[in-house]
Amino acid sequence: MMHLWSSKSILPAGRSLGRHSQSRLVGALKSECHPSIAPLSSDGAKRSRGFKTLHWGTPSGKDIKIENKIAAYLASPASGSMIHRNCGLIYVPNVFGIWQTSKLMADAFASRGYPCLILDIFNGDPVPLTMPENFDLNGWIAHGSDGNNSHTAEQIDPIIIAGINYMKGLGLSKIGAAGYCFGAKYVVRNYNRGIQCAFLAHPSFVENSEFAEISGPLSIAAAGVDEYFPTHKRHQTEEILGTTGQEYQINLYGAVEHGFAVRADPEDRVQRFAKEQAFNQALVWFNHHLGEG
Repeated sequence: MMHLWSSKSILPAGRSLGRHSQSRLVGALKSECHPSIAPLSSDGAKRSRGFKTLHWGTPSGKDIKIENKIAAYLASPASGSMIHRNCGLIYVPNVFGIWQTSKLMADAFASRGYPCLILDIFNGDPVPLTMPENFDLNGWIAHGSDGNNSHTAEQIDPIIIAGINYMKGLGLSKIGAAGYCFGAKYVVRNYNRGIQCAFLAHPSFVENSEFAEISGPLSIAAAGVDEYFPTHKRHQTEEILGTTGQEYQINLYGAVEHGFAVRADPEDRVQRFAKEQAFNQALVWFNHHLGEG
């Protein structure tokens, strides 16, 4: 088993990022973000082979509303394609929410046989793809962009539960969840609300006590450079998961930074490979525990 890693000591309830930590997180988000990803060069496309649509293309799913109020994106397997019976995935996004890249990733899961639902956990208020230099992340989490739209557990947990119930309403009795960065915390927090299997990539702000409550198998993809899931946090997480009695996997991807599993530059061979392997890690995990296992 390869090993993953950890972050800034996950923030205890009620705590916020210090100004220095916040500025570094914003910097990491800005440096890793590729909001307009150009089509792969012919060389890049050849190397990506079956992963080409993971990086670029036109989303093929549909925008929907859950309970007539929660925006979401639903990617479904193509008619006549392979489908894992009674299985579905919930994609809980990073701070950029539902956008081109997250839609393509949901489509990629659907093309492998899993209906995949991305939830707008930010009530229409994701972090801007082009982030201002002085963006106040603490303020955005606590109050939202307009001062009246907070992005805390009180608001997000019910959205996750609604998403799980929506998938069950489609007749999907086996639910997996993929959480990226900010979204990872809310996969962990709501695991026992109907999730059977989970995958996290470069998780942020998950508390040790939340990891300790995991009620099923968990796979984690960690970046070699990630101050929000650094080595000491990874080791703590490994120790905690070892006490839960649940199956777990922690894979470490060297030479890539926080955000790689979503926002990798497809023209960079190291980043591209890491993103593709993290996607494959998730897929194999879901296949083992939900689909083909």
